[in-house]
Amino acid sequence: MSDTLPKNNIFKVIGASSLGTLIEWYDFYIFGSLAVIIGHQLFPEDAGASALINTLAIFAAGFIVRPFGALVFGRLGDLIGRKYTFLLTLVLMGGSTFFIGLIPSYKSIGYAAPILVLILRLIQGLALGGEYGGAATYVAEHAPKNKRGFFTSWIQTTATLGLFLSLGIIVITKNILGAETFGDWGWRIPFLLSIVLVVVSIYIRMKMHESPMFSKLKAEGNVSKNPLKESFNNKANFKMVLLALFGATMGQGVIWYTGQFYAQSFLENTCKLDFNDSRYILLWGIAFATPFFVVFGAWSDKVGRKWIMLTGMLLGILFYRPIYQMFLDDTDYTKIEQTDILSVTPAPVTSILIANSTDSLRTVSTKVMLRNGASFNKVQIDTVSATKGILLGKEVVKDKVLPTPVFWKFVGLIFFQILLVTMVYGPIAAFLVELFPTKIRYTSMSLPYHIGNGVFGGLVPFIATLIASFSGSTPLSGLWYPIGIAALSLVIGTIYLSNKRDENIND
Repeated sequence: MSDTLPKNNIFKVIGASSLGTLIEWYDFYIFGSLAVIIGHQLFPEDAGASALINTLAIFAAGFIVRPFGALVFGRLGDLIGRKYTFLLTLVLMGGSTFFIGLIPSYKSIGYAAPILVLILRLIQGLALGGEYGGAATYVAEHAPKNKRGFFTSWIQTTATLGLFLSLGIIVITKNILGAETFGDWGWRIPFLLSIVLVVVSIYIRMKMHESPMFSKLKAEGNVSKNPLKESFNNKANFKMVLLALFGATMGQGVIWYTGQFYAQSFLENTCKLDFNDSRYILLWGIAFATPFFVVFGAWSDKVGRKWIMLTGMLLGILFYRPIYQMFLDDTDYTKIEQTDILSVTPAPVTSILIANSTDSLRTVSTKVMLRNGASFNKVQIDTVSATKGILLGKEVVKDKVLPTPVFWKFVGLIFFQILLVTMVYGPIAAFLVELFPTKIRYTSMSLPYHIGNGVFGGLVPFIATLIASFSGSTPLSGLWYPIGIAALSLVIGTIYLSNKRDENIND
């Protein structure tokens, strides 16, 4: 049935599925992109680095529950159909995102703020757990088998385009409102705007028809009566679930979240790049790399899925540490000479009284411009004690703006990392669809995908940041987590995966 579907219909299917999935990824990513600002809103002012770690933990919670969403909505998708299931996930995701934008700050409601945001993040995670499997299955079941990798790769672009859209709206909003207003309340706007996108997508999805393969199953009375039992009690099928997880999606997940999320976190929080610089670098890298999702998806129709995905993992294992070392080296402004400095502009000294104390915090900021076009802020925060005088604090160099050649070098390094993402992610929807029979496909493919991506991949920013914060760790120590997971997946995939392409999925 799918082989005879008119070409214009398949593009309508892709467009409708992709738009909704893109919006869901946009909703999911806003939180991670604004982790630092949100941390200041959800936790006490004196929380320090723990605010970021706690915020990343809330961000990670949304990933951890994705497998449960895969089970719940995967079962619904195999029982009642693909269309209505991922229509429901879109409503849940969009509503949760909108309400995150309305949650009062810690100053207003105390620890109720992070608790409420955590609940909404869990709902987001559950919804996303059901969305991807439905969209990928829906497109694959419409696509002709000799172009399944090509057509499903369009769904794969939505994850990165969702990140691109979220970053773009964040940067535009911040530049319009200014940094101070954006940090105060403007950060809520990208969350609230999502409701408009969701309404448009719901309207489009309401007009979609059910998958032809599922419709055929339903007409013949062959719909699974218990998708969970048939997926995981059947030894042969469960073996495929485990192989998909440990040989493919686990490694794919860490490559994906390292290249897109940990990279941004590293540039902003470890290298202390300027807010706009770090996001512009990522935006350019994404813009250049995104077409390669379709390139590698289409190529997998010709040469198979396995070796393209495993090559992406291997390149990440080999190049992550050299790349992140370059990030560190090129943003190290501690060794600049006096002759490199073009100008030094001190900002007014500020002093804030510490709550329940007679002591105060004094902040001295200096803007330093270099002759090569770079700039940075030196910030010294000292404690002024009524009894002990001035207690010198640590000087911090932050808000670094890169010289133009280094900026484009960083764009190239991000582009390379996202190119690896396109290699592991472009073919994987077709790969997963081809592993499982139609009547339990939604359930069977969703679980390994969301454990691999949601748990192993989604935890990359949190675990890597946590490892790097341990005493005795270096800024690069956190990379051992994605490198180790990718290496394990590479070994398992090399030994046990078959190089699938053009598999018959009409059963």
